[in-house]
Order: sequence, then structure tokens, then C-alpha cells
Amino acid sequence: MDKIIEVEELIKDLEPQQVLALLAERFKDQITFSTSFGWEDQVIADMIFSNNLEIEVFTLDTGRLFPETYSVWSRMRDRYKKDIKAYYPDHEKLEAMIGQKGPNSFYESVDNRKECCGIRKVEPLNRALKGKKIWITGIRADQSLNREQMHWIEWDEGHQLIKVHPLFLWTLEEVKSYIRVNNVPYNALHDRGFPSIGCAPCTRAVQPGEDFRAGRWWWEDKSKKECGLHITDPASESV
Repeated sequence: MDKIIEVEELIKDLEPQQVLALLAERFKDQITFSTSFGWEDQVIADMIFSNNLEIEVFTLDTGRLFPETYSVWSRMRDRYKKDIKAYYPDHEKLEAMIGQKGPNSFYESVDNRKECCGIRKVEPLNRALKGKKIWITGIRADQSLNREQMHWIEWDEGHQLIKVHPLFLWTLEEVKSYIRVNNVPYNALHDRGFPSIGCAPCTRAVQPGEDFRAGRWWWEDKSKKECGLHITDPASESV
């Protein structure tokens, strides 16, 4: 696609900091970064905030995040003195789902879990991305099998924009090294065996030798461990 080729030519062979700076300049007011305050997102947020890049930073507050996630969110605000915009679920849809199925229906079936993710995450994300042309994420290739098959620049058909993953080829050790060297705040759960952190009821620590995302929706088949936020082509999603 011409749009992707144009962006890829613009930022090829650049380091992540350079990628962010160039895209911020070229797509002013049309670029956004989504953070869930995990390792990778903290690296990108530091690059944006420390260099005063004009990239909007937002997060999805599902209402079921870990206390440690709210803590690192507060530490980011204190350190950088920058705004992080929060998007919340539609209260009517959330109240209807919980009223009909209870607060933990996501344990009962994949369909129920995707319904919960849809209300708490996907719909708010749609609002966050409306009118944007570039969506920056912290996705890395080795986070899961699904993500190894992605590319560091993608066309998101559902949202009609380009997704850029600046850290796509970084290893976890490179991410952690950046955090140490730059003294970036990070989620304390990472030190307790949580490489991937989402909603508290749906995330557990992983055991030695387990996959990076084994702690997410651990009661489901591992081929279904995406919540719908990073389905580039909605028609390709299997339930």
C-alpha cells in the first residue's frame, strides 16, 4: 500500500527515538501512542516525554487494572509532568453486561471474554484512534507467535491508519537495559514474574520456560490470546 511504503521510506534505518521524532513532526496532531505501562510502553513514553515530542499519549482504563499499574501511572505523571489521556468503557454497556452475566463472565467462554474486552478495551480504543493517521505501539516481535508474524509497520484496516512498532526488533534485554540506564519508572509486577500485564483477573505470573504471554487468559487455548486491540484486519479474527 502506498501509504505504508511512504512512511516506511521516511523512517527506514532510523533508531526508535528518531522514528518517533520524525513521525511527530510529519504527522502533528494526527499521531498517538497507546500505553498500558508495561516495559516496552515505558521505554516509548520516556522517549516521547524526555524529548518533548508532540505525540499524544493515552491509556485504556478498564476499571480492573492492578494497583501497581495505577501506581506507575502516577509516577509517570509526577516525573515527566505530562498528560496521559485516559479512555473509559461505555458505562451503559458495561452495566448491562455485568447485570446479565456477572462480574467474572470472561472465565466462562472465549465469547464472553471477548465481549468483556470489547466493552472495556476495544470500543474505548476506537474512540481514542478516531481521526488519527499514525498509531504508535510497544509491540515486539518475540512477545507471542501472533506478533512474530506481524511487521513493524502495518496498515490497520479496521481503524484506517498506519501502526508503527518502533521497538519491534528489540529484545526484552534491550528494553530492560534502556529502563535501567535511563532510570525509567516501571511496573513492580515485572519483578514478580509478570512480563505482560493487563487486567488483574486476566493476568498471572508466568513460570520459568513459559511463553511471554502465558499469563494472559491462561485458561484459554494459547492461539486465542489477543483481546482485539491488535487485530489489523477484523475479517481475519477467529473466535
